[in-house]
Formats: sequence, structure tokens, C-alpha cells
Amino acid sequence: MNLTTTYMGMTLKNPIVSSASPLSKKLDNIRKLEDTGAAAVVMESLFEEEINRESRQLDSFLSLGEGAEALSYFPDLETFNVGPDEYLKSISVAKKAVNIPIIGSLNGVSTGGWTDYAQKIQQAGADALELNIYYLPTDPNMTSTIVEQMYLDVVRDVKKSITIPVAVKVSPFFSALANMAHRLTAAGANGLVIFNRFYQPDFDLEKLEVVPNLMLSTSFEMRLPLRWVAILYGRVPVDFAITRGVHTYEDVLKGVMAGAKVTMMTSELLQNGIGRVGEILADLTKWMEQHEYDSIEQMQGSMSQKNVAEPAAFERANYMKVLKSWG
Repeated sequence: MNLTTTYMGMTLKNPIVSSASPLSKKLDNIRKLEDTGAAAVVMESLFEEEINRESRQLDSFLSLGEGAEALSYFPDLETFNVGPDEYLKSISVAKKAVNIPIIGSLNGVSTGGWTDYAQKIQQAGADALELNIYYLPTDPNMTSTIVEQMYLDVVRDVKKSITIPVAVKVSPFFSALANMAHRLTAAGANGLVIFNRFYQPDFDLEKLEVVPNLMLSTSFEMRLPLRWVAILYGRVPVDFAITRGVHTYEDVLKGVMAGAKVTMMTSELLQNGIGRVGEILADLTKWMEQHEYDSIEQMQGSMSQKNVAEPAAFERANYMKVLKSWG
């Protein structure tokens, strides 16, 4: 049974990748991920705020809030993550310890120090780089054109500074997502990771405070990226990764059939352990044998919009059908 796939020019032994998460903080976890079958590991993100923590740029940003109170919205940047230098070291150590690809991850929104650290991540040995451009435009005067250009500028600047493949982890909130996917690809993206999760704060009614509230994903959340990968496959010349709601072998199969080269998971591994990768691969292989599939490549894109009998099911016709199906 041939489970191999290719992603941004890298040949992977199967389509399961460990997405950016705290799991990659420990070298032992990365080794366990390789041992249990993960095809690649995306390192935990290095945040723009960490790169700029001692710079005037961060001080200026924080000053937009109300003095010391604004600082409470940020973690203690000295202990929040490993820090830029330690981050680069962790990539180098991981590359020497395992044989699977190691993908660096940068999280931010401005070009700033990204290009410099993109180069350093490449020099540390990363096989590829994932850009998680996490931005929430709250200014009523900021147009969609400005926001989109910010994304494109980051991709172009980073791509010019390094030679390893670059993936962009994007949001589903663009008004013309297909066009944005096309423009990001034209800007140099080798892969599009569909989609990042915008973590929503909650209210503490007793303390009257805004508090962080982390909710791990469920398989249901895969519906949105599944739909968009199926729509974009064959239309935008880029490798797709699905990274939301991947928990089971069925989720992996659906992602591949939609057109994804890889499916990325974290929540399932945090909830049920790193060993779940091996279990999912075993179930995946069993299903393929039962349904007489010889390879992952054979099924890639088979359920995409361009390959199904009713392509309109991915668009408005499906919306109407669902609404009329109740009762």
C-alpha cells in the first residue's frame, strides 16, 4: 500500500503531518511523532511579538493601549515561548535527531523582522517555512484592499529572502477567497494551509474581564476547509494542506479526496496522545485495502469540484438542498 504523497516538493511517507503546537517544544515528542508515523512536523510558531519584544516597534504597538493595562493582553514574553535564538536551536537539534521534514513556523502580520528570521530558520536546517499570518482588521477605515496587500507583501518579502518552500496558513474570512488564493500563489506561496483558527475570547461575568478560552477542534470543523480545498483544487496551482478538524482516518481520507496533499492535526494528539498517528494510519491502510485503492495519489482530488458529477453541490445549490432537507 503506497501512502506516500508530495507536499511543496517534499516526498512524505504519508499524508499525516503534526501541525504547529506545543508538542514540538520537546525533542522527545518529535521523535515519538516520527516513530508513530507522522510524515513531518511543523514546529511551534515563533511569534512576531517575540522577535520584536526588545524593539521600539513593540513598545509603540503597546502604547496604543491604555498604559500598563495594555500589557495584560500579552503573555510574559520572556517565558511565553522559547525565544528567537532558542527557537532556531530547536530546529537545528530536531533536524539532526529525526529523518522526517521539519517545517518552521512564523506567526505575525508585518514584514519587519520576518525576512531576517525566515533566513535564519532556513539556515537552522528547516525543510520549509509556514507563515501563519494572523491578523484581525478592526479599524473601520481599513479596506479589504489594504488587508489583502499586507498578506501579499509578507509572502513576497519572505519568499525573496529564502529558497526553501513557503506555505501560507490563511483565514477563511476573505470576501473573495478563491481570488486571494490565486494571488498568494502568484506572490510565491508553494502551499496553502486551509485554515487557521481565530481563537475567540470569552467574558468572565464575575470578574468582568475578557479571558482567553481555548477550545480544541472537532471533526465537524473540517467541513469548511474540506469544502474550500475541493473548490480550489485544480484551479489554483499550489499544494493544499487541511488543518482544522482532522481527528480520524475518515478525516484524512476526506481531505485527500478533496485535493489536499497533506492533512495536519494537533487537537487529536493533545487529547488522545501521539500514538494516535499510528492508529489512524493502520485504519487508513485497512480502509484502502477494503476499497481496493493502491495509493494515496490515486484518490487525491477524486471528490473535488472538478471531478464530481454535481459540482454545484459545493456552491449555492447545496445550500438550498440542505435547508429543504429538514423535516
